[in-house]
Amino acid sequence: MHKPLRLLPLSLCIAIALPAQAASGDDEENWGLCPIQDVVPAFADAPAPVGTAEERTSNPTDIDGGVLERAGDDENIVVQDNVKLSRGDQFIGTDKLSYNENTGKYTADGNVRYQDNGMRMTAQRASGDQNADTHRIEDVQYQLTQRRGNGGAERIDLTGAKGKLVGSTYSTCPPNQRVWELRSRQIDLDTEDGFGVAHNATLHIGKVPVLYVPWFKFPIDERRQTGLLYPAISLSGKNGFDYKQPIYLNLAPNYDATLYPRIMAKRGGVLGGEFRWLYPDGKGEVYANFMPSDKLPGDRPSRYTDYADQALRPEELPEDNRGQFALKASHSLDANWYASTNLAWVSDKYYLQDFSNSLYGVSAYSIRSDIGLYGRGRHWEAGLMADHYQLADYTLTERSLPYDRLPRAYFRWAQPFGRWFEAGVDTELVRFQHTDEIVRYAQADGKRVSRDVALPGGSRFDVKPYLSLPLEGASWFIRPKLAFRYTAYELEAAKARELATTNARAYAQQQGIPYTPDMDARFYDKSPNRSLPITSVDAGLYFDRDTTIRGDRYLHTLEPRVFYLRAPYRNQDSLPIFDTDPMTFSWGQLFRDNRYSGADRQADANQLTVALTTRLISEDDGRERLSASIGQIQYFDDSQVTVPGESPIEQGKSAWVADVSVSPSDRWTINGTYQYNPKFRGQDLASLRARYLFGDAGIVNIGYRYRRNPVTRKDLLEQADLSFLYPINENWSVVGRYYYSLLDKKPLEQIAGLQWESCCLAVRVVARRYLRDRSGDLNSSLQVEFELKGLGSAGQNTERVLRRAILGYDRDDLYLVPPSSVTRGQTDPTPDPTL
Repeated sequence: MHKPLRLLPLSLCIAIALPAQAASGDDEENWGLCPIQDVVPAFADAPAPVGTAEERTSNPTDIDGGVLERAGDDENIVVQDNVKLSRGDQFIGTDKLSYNENTGKYTADGNVRYQDNGMRMTAQRASGDQNADTHRIEDVQYQLTQRRGNGGAERIDLTGAKGKLVGSTYSTCPPNQRVWELRSRQIDLDTEDGFGVAHNATLHIGKVPVLYVPWFKFPIDERRQTGLLYPAISLSGKNGFDYKQPIYLNLAPNYDATLYPRIMAKRGGVLGGEFRWLYPDGKGEVYANFMPSDKLPGDRPSRYTDYADQALRPEELPEDNRGQFALKASHSLDANWYASTNLAWVSDKYYLQDFSNSLYGVSAYSIRSDIGLYGRGRHWEAGLMADHYQLADYTLTERSLPYDRLPRAYFRWAQPFGRWFEAGVDTELVRFQHTDEIVRYAQADGKRVSRDVALPGGSRFDVKPYLSLPLEGASWFIRPKLAFRYTAYELEAAKARELATTNARAYAQQQGIPYTPDMDARFYDKSPNRSLPITSVDAGLYFDRDTTIRGDRYLHTLEPRVFYLRAPYRNQDSLPIFDTDPMTFSWGQLFRDNRYSGADRQADANQLTVALTTRLISEDDGRERLSASIGQIQYFDDSQVTVPGESPIEQGKSAWVADVSVSPSDRWTINGTYQYNPKFRGQDLASLRARYLFGDAGIVNIGYRYRRNPVTRKDLLEQADLSFLYPINENWSVVGRYYYSLLDKKPLEQIAGLQWESCCLAVRVVARRYLRDRSGDLNSSLQVEFELKGLGSAGQNTERVLRRAILGYDRDDLYLVPPSSVTRGQTDPTPDPTL
């Protein structure tokens, strides 16, 4: 039996081999500067690709042609003009196909065309022997269609699963603007192993060869392969010349590893490693970084002081065995329950300062680790977890860390019953422990020594059931709510004595009598508790009308809202403070039933919030062009519950809170927040952020932030921020940021950069000064990046730095939710993305 004529097998190798030189992964480049043209125009006689590559083998091969002739019975040769073969998404066409059924030899002459979902290709001639499984294609040109890329080859030879490309090229540039091109004298391919080997490969910028590689091995399919990744190169005052070479290790289909050897000229060598795994019910990754010897502490010992600003002794400097560890993993148990962990550790308190290149790393003072079991259903949420905090700020002691929760169990339930009734409960059981505080002090001989000071903890149970009657209509709502909160503690004896002493001293001071230790017994309580009802009513109206402003039609709304809160006073001085802080006064706090973040304090209240919101919503596109809100709390009684260091809230009025967001056009966005305190006739907070978009890529951001302590009237923060991306023309643009602390009279970050971009090449030069430690000293760095679009980049990843510093540097970022501020000084333990 003779073999049937197959769909040309060389098509598969062409589709694999030629674009194999392209960068792998998703194509996220900006091709807006590229001309709209096809290197290989679409074939008029080819049907649109249907299906995917995975479906090809299950589809039949259809053959269509013009004139069919038999050249001779003895030779049994078939000649067919204008041949078209299609299978699934594949199409092959040629002017003339000759095929000998006996010998298996074939020849395709003239205008050989191939296309599938990923590419289009043309060739002048193709020939081969099906019986021997050998094939040759001559004078090949191709264009990728799912990502940008084009090129060709002088000749392609195939023998079974192996092949050879002679004189191949690849670029993402159009043929008439060949800014860069990758050329290889010969590429050997093995489709069974999934590897290609390039011989005498050169990278040309224009007509100038800038890189020559005599031999390198690369993957030619989706199978991950062990090998080198693109290096990261930078230069800074802290590290000097900095080179990091990632090495990828493909260990198995569901797990892999990456090594990160790194050399810093001024500091020494570092070895990092990452291991990732994935299975049907979970995933995880572990990262570690180790530096056996760091020259930085020895070269700059003045950077290293303790919390009392005393210099460390030479033997205390963190010079040896520095490193970090991070583990993230999750496992799904069923549709409702999953387990998750996030463990982190650094070798010393100075690690984040020395290895971070961003304000986020420098400003974080602790690293959090947690592990837990979590569940969620339609009306409930529950969890059993534990967490631990490690100090990462040398200017503080362990006393500033939050308490570890070892463990914490919680359960929340909220369910409507019918249309007008809802019931729920929030409950929590926690065991609090704290890392011992390390105190340094000077002995009589002047030598500084350390000792551990225990910080006692305890357990807390908190439960808060509630009933609600949410009454709502099309233009109104009223939601009365009744809750009852009960909180009980079981304290360690040392913690109970500490609270007793504090309360006894406060009592003695109030009574004007001297304090004696015997008074502690009166206030000693290992099992304090608190219970109180909480009632609230939240009500609002909604008015709207159609209006026209300068010819534009809008929906104008007016939304008054009132919120009444009543909670009786309970003396809570005997309760410890484990995880509770006063919340920052803001618009959201106008409608909360507690001004504290945790269960250790429940504020007493007899207050009424009055607020008003108005909006302008465009009738044409539904965008909110204006949103303005103002509100204030009226305190009918003093709010006496406080945390240490806080003053009671006196009867009267709170600060006015005003929020405004304006979008007068698609290019302008202005947001402002202002808090005015009538008691002191001054502002407590002012924030302004404006953004203007110009052209297709330009942006300017202007920001101002000011905050004052509402009790002491001390300025806490005043900062100004200007960032921009300004296109000079379609190729050249400048970037910059000036982030300045008006309160401290010093810059926090300065960036100046120039970038040139064409269709397929981008060059960025960025000079940057940023906070390098908590003393306020600045580090300087110069970063250069050459990006060959569709192939890769060399140098530091400047784009990642600029996207973090300039909101809107990538326009897609404007539609993302910005990252939240670092909470309680925590930081992500994974490597700083700006390194």
